[in-house]
Amino acid sequence: MKPPAPKLRGVTGDALPLAGFCVAVTAARRREELAGLLSRRGARVVSAPAIRIVPLADDAELMRATQACLAAPLDAVVATTGIGFRGWLEVADGWGLGEQLVAHLRGARLLARGPKARGAIRAAGLVDAWSPPSESTSEVLEHLLSQDLAGHRIAVQLHGEPLPDFVETLRAADADVVEVPVYRWAPPEDLAPLYRLIDLAADRQLDAVTFTSAPAVASLLQAARDRDRETDLLRAFRGDVLPVCVGPVTAGPLERAGVRTLQPERARLGGLARAVVEALPARTRALPVAGHRLEVRGHAVLLDGAVLPLPRVPMAVLRALSREPGRVLSRATLLAALPGEADEHAVEMSVTRLRGALGDPRLIQTVVKRGYRLAFDPEQVDDCADRAAD
Repeated sequence: MKPPAPKLRGVTGDALPLAGFCVAVTAARRREELAGLLSRRGARVVSAPAIRIVPLADDAELMRATQACLAAPLDAVVATTGIGFRGWLEVADGWGLGEQLVAHLRGARLLARGPKARGAIRAAGLVDAWSPPSESTSEVLEHLLSQDLAGHRIAVQLHGEPLPDFVETLRAADADVVEVPVYRWAPPEDLAPLYRLIDLAADRQLDAVTFTSAPAVASLLQAARDRDRETDLLRAFRGDVLPVCVGPVTAGPLERAGVRTLQPERARLGGLARAVVEALPARTRALPVAGHRLEVRGHAVLLDGAVLPLPRVPMAVLRALSREPGRVLSRATLLAALPGEADEHAVEMSVTRLRGALGDPRLIQTVVKRGYRLAFDPEQVDDCADRAAD
């Protein structure tokens, strides 16, 4: 008869779906909202804006674009973002051109890339003519190209970065295109939090990194390049760290770098959070170990419903053992899994600390002169799965 397991320390009861996971937020706008959605579901959130929005209220380029729009009737106007369209009207109003611009836009066919842009159009007292179900810029382009554009004047409100393919395709169709750069992106003034995020991701100390714009992805990759960690970061994104993008446009820079991303069905913050909630627990495996149900997550372990945060080094040992449950791993093998420089004595100390943190020393078995193993009981796999389902 097995002795009763010692009382476990931790947050007992039904664990929140993201308990034990660490998720990064790179958004510049609404980052508090997204961080709240994730933390309320149990995640530890690391927030480091990858970009900042630079308004162009005093920019001569935006003034020239606005004057070009007012110089002659417009046949079509493409609103790509709600914040951008509203910002354009607000800046024009500050220049004393607001009423004139709205009246001018009223004579054009207004196309909204998504519901936020559509809402901004309607809030200005204008009427939108069409928007794509997919919220895709490419579908807007396809819609425009379905008609003869020769001689048509089309204004395209840019959403933080140029749209060269979109604009040049319209010009190739003989349209007269006015690019309206309402705002642009720039790196954050303080790069320290972003560098820390990059190091955490590259060292596999994050479980997921969320992105809400393509410029944020590009800025993160550039910062990693500057820090000489781009290769490490991309390798992490292809393996242990899940990149989650709000939509296909946002995912573009990563996909072109050969990184597969997770995207929600709808490009919304709520959908982004739900995608993380569904994906991360599915990437872990519940293991029957010494009569317990063990699940290794990002910075914590779930043991029989108890959330037990672990220091980085013992967690590295447990993660290595759980990748090959039941197999004996030598001290040299475990030493290679430890972060930083250490020796085999550090392995022994880490195992001791790990046993103490888990509360039941039977979970980690010592095999004399060979190493350590997780007390994995494969005969209990089905029972473990049934308890997880319950």
